[in-house]
Amino acid sequence: MDIFRLNFSFRSPLLFALIVHASVVYAQEEANQSISTFEQSMIDAGLVDIQSIIPDILVELKYSGKDNFVGVDVYGNLEKCYLHKEPALMLARAQQFLKEKYPDYSLLVYDGARPRSVQQILWDTLDAPIDVKPNYVANPSKGSIHNYGSAVDLTIADKNGNPLDMGTGYDHFGALAYPTMEKKMLKEGKLTKGQIAHRKILRSVMTKAGFRGIDSEWWHFNAFPLSVVKSKYSIIE
Repeated sequence: MDIFRLNFSFRSPLLFALIVHASVVYAQEEANQSISTFEQSMIDAGLVDIQSIIPDILVELKYSGKDNFVGVDVYGNLEKCYLHKEPALMLARAQQFLKEKYPDYSLLVYDGARPRSVQQILWDTLDAPIDVKPNYVANPSKGSIHNYGSAVDLTIADKNGNPLDMGTGYDHFGALAYPTMEKKMLKEGKLTKGQIAHRKILRSVMTKAGFRGIDSEWWHFNAFPLSVVKSKYSIIE
């Protein structure tokens, strides 16, 4: 509805107010229709769109496309990254720390809150022995910190939005992605000093903001330990 093309006389303030109200309601209904049930479940769980708190952060949800280890879109039309408010505020501090030291850089988020239904898809799809799977994908029966809206997968992008070279892409399964193996990979010539330096920048700003990394993925950071998130939040189904 375009209220500026209506052939009404706006001499009546009441008529004008009614038309404006109708246009606002119409716009809200359109917006609500664009929110999937999937996304609404996260909003209902009290999660927030991180870009509502950090407008300059970059988001590219890898599971909203086929550029992931599953090779399928498991998020549908979801384009926003959600977290609980406290982890989102921590992420805002990490972005601030990065910008203070590297003004042309930005955090680039690949994933945040992840419903357990998606976790199950990832678990079922990963072709690995059952005792190896938990090194890469949390067992959905126990739940992941992603499933509680308190973990984030991310990298750093340059001023043009291009990811920095971290030595591997997102969701790389193997020693090259292990922060604990970086010295060995450097010695063997499989990682460069520059790639490790980029990882250290990411770890520095995230840990300064209160996040904790994990041993097997340079891109993954938890806001709190699993025992803490279970006490603070409910799992997102």
